Amino acid sequence: MNDIIPGLLGYDSNSPLLFTQFYFWAFFGVVLAVLSLLGKRIAMRNAFLCAASFFFYYKSSGMFVSLLAFTVVFCFFCGKNIHKAPTPGKKKAHLLLGLIANLGILAYFKYAYFITNLINDLTNLHLKVWDAFAWIGNSVAGSNLFCVDNILLPVGISFFIFQSISYLMDIYRGKIEPLNNLLDFGFFVSFFPQLVAGPIVRANTFIPQLHKPFFLGRRQFGIAIFWILNGLAKKFILSDYIAVNFVDRVFTNPDMYSGFETLWALFGYSLQVYADFSGYTDIATGVAMLMGFYLPMNFNSPYKAPNPGNFWKRWHVSLSQWLQHYLYIPLGGNREASFGTYCCILTIALIGTILSGNFWVAIVVGIVTVIISVVAFLKPETRKKINTNLNRMNTMLLGGLWHGASWNFMIWGGLNGLGMVVFEFWKNRDVYVRTLVIMLVALLFLFLDYRYELPAFRIGLIWTGAIFLGTFLRMLYNLFGGKQSFTTLEKVWAIGQTFVFVTFTRLFFRSGSNLDPAEANKAAWNTTKTMIEQLATAWNTSTIGDMLFAYRFVFGLIIAGLIIHWLPTHFKRWYRINFALLPLPVIALLVTIVVFVVYQFKTADLQAFIYFQF
Repeated sequence: MNDIIPGLLGYDSNSPLLFTQFYFWAFFGVVLAVLSLLGKRIAMRNAFLCAASFFFYYKSSGMFVSLLAFTVVFCFFCGKNIHKAPTPGKKKAHLLLGLIANLGILAYFKYAYFITNLINDLTNLHLKVWDAFAWIGNSVAGSNLFCVDNILLPVGISFFIFQSISYLMDIYRGKIEPLNNLLDFGFFVSFFPQLVAGPIVRANTFIPQLHKPFFLGRRQFGIAIFWILNGLAKKFILSDYIAVNFVDRVFTNPDMYSGFETLWALFGYSLQVYADFSGYTDIATGVAMLMGFYLPMNFNSPYKAPNPGNFWKRWHVSLSQWLQHYLYIPLGGNREASFGTYCCILTIALIGTILSGNFWVAIVVGIVTVIISVVAFLKPETRKKINTNLNRMNTMLLGGLWHGASWNFMIWGGLNGLGMVVFEFWKNRDVYVRTLVIMLVALLFLFLDYRYELPAFRIGLIWTGAIFLGTFLRMLYNLFGGKQSFTTLEKVWAIGQTFVFVTFTRLFFRSGSNLDPAEANKAAWNTTKTMIEQLATAWNTSTIGDMLFAYRFVFGLIIAGLIIHWLPTHFKRWYRINFALLPLPVIALLVTIVVFVVYQFKTADLQAFIYFQF
């Protein structure tokens, strides 16, 4: 007994509290039991859930729970100061204080290595990171309990910091009034189902739920159970199994795998990261619903998107909307450019140039900057479009940096921004202009591949060549008087192209993940470079049949997962609702069967959710 209680209540860094552990479901069962005893006593319910959420975070992150507590207390009083400030200037001053404190904490934990390396590159110094919080802990304890030589990233810090910022911003904009109860605010920031990996809950949508009495109808109960089972199946059957048995192996030793295997690893990772992240969201949604709370939709079949812009309206919706409301629109949105627009784009360009350490990158950045500036000055009618695209590119670049402070994440964000900008140009052109443009781009890649023989140029040639072929055939159809509309075929083609584009950008995303920040840039770049070389050169068609047979189960899961994803939305809604309306004994039987099947796919070591690191 003396060993069991510390194990249940203490923090174990080797066994953090996860949705995929039995311990979590025991914890959640206790929470539901207490909630049933509290009944309609809303204040006590909120206080209890605040305490339970802090315990959950302690079991997930240990002493970093003190950082969460500081954020809650600081933002609670900062919000009150913003609201009661007598003048707009003082309101803005309190808001700036809150933003600086929150973003400062985020920058310290998430970007310390990034900033230190940047300073070292600029000044030739040899600065090293130093964990001030660990030093404070050692001073309080009177012994060296914590290591001060490296900075650990608290789980979910980006999510609860962004949530706190939304609270302060909404008070400043007059959309909400500050909460009067610290425990209510603590509950809003720390609500455990979505605390460590989202969705990011905005204050003006969730706070009104704090004061509503508990209600869970028969259908809502069934839907909640469905979401939990759906999330567990995504996590275990698709994400973890594909990762452990194929994707992780390829990314760990990319030079040992052929181009065919590398291509499948990229498609597999696209499915893995979706199944992992949306699986977490599904479980969080179901758990929250069983307690009477509703979280915002975070995924809307993103791989059905026909263009990059639409993809980001479907993927990680809560982050996309947060960036839109608190970054894109303040920068000027689709109206104009602000000082912040040019400050951001130039700063990011400078950082990217320094990180690359390449003189030619600086030249290209300089040329692009001059061209954009001249066009904006000489053609006022196009200035608005340029400003809109600059704000769009800023948002995606900063979104990339939000995921991680490394060169690869900047490339990933920049490519997504570039895809959105290119589509804005593409969608307003007729088929003849499109054919001419893509032909010229394909010819450019052909020349570059012939001249320099770089794998990236060969991949560009193959991809743009495929797009040119489809566009050329459509142009021929128009030239010969074709009148029939191919709406469905065109949509399938657009979805396929978008999926391929998004999948390729994920090469940079995955290469920068799961790495020690001290070596992330070099290791991520080497992995990316090797995989691009394998994609472009390491193909042996005679062995493809053997590889298909060797990986038949993994490849089958990837295909099955994508087919399920692409099923019509109305069909998915139909089977979700019909599951919810089944008799309770039948639901209980199905829960037993699904849990049994799911745990057959359990890997030896439980895999943390991918977005815990962000």
